[in-house]
Amino acid sequence: MDELEFDEFYSASFQRVVGQVYAMIGNRDEAQECVQEAFARAWAHRRKLDRAEHPEAWVRTTAYRLAVSRWRRTTRARRPVDRALGAPTETAPPNEAHVALVAALKQLPEAQRQALVLHHIADLPVHDVAREVGVPEGTIKARLSRGRAALAAMLADEGPGGFQEGASHA
Repeated sequence: MDELEFDEFYSASFQRVVGQVYAMIGNRDEAQECVQEAFARAWAHRRKLDRAEHPEAWVRTTAYRLAVSRWRRTTRARRPVDRALGAPTETAPPNEAHVALVAALKQLPEAQRQALVLHHIADLPVHDVAREVGVPEGTIKARLSRGRAALAAMLADEGPGGFQEGASHA
């Protein structure tokens, strides 16, 4: 993969992968930093990336693993995440429905959240999700079913600050 091809790959994939990792971990700034680091590693390993069947999946998996590693280090050290890496980039604030969805996703077990994000947000078919996660297709189907049922129940709640799908909050 030459520099131009990599630049095109980055431009086409960056925001999409950030959105997917954000949905998995629930922190947009952390997702952006991890995806940036994953792309830096992808550039360093671009020969391996050339041979990868799905380079975007490689970047997404790397970014997710970086996020998990950072979370573990932060939890272990009991210190706030480093914010000395520079000012956050300007992005439009997410809409209320998106915020409610991410909040609900954060309440799900990690395996269900990952399956839902990869299948519904990353638009991967079940067999690709299974391959990326390293479990049988049936396991992914079960995680999707349980995750969708749990999300539906959480998003249907109309308590204080609750969100009802399709409801207008103007």
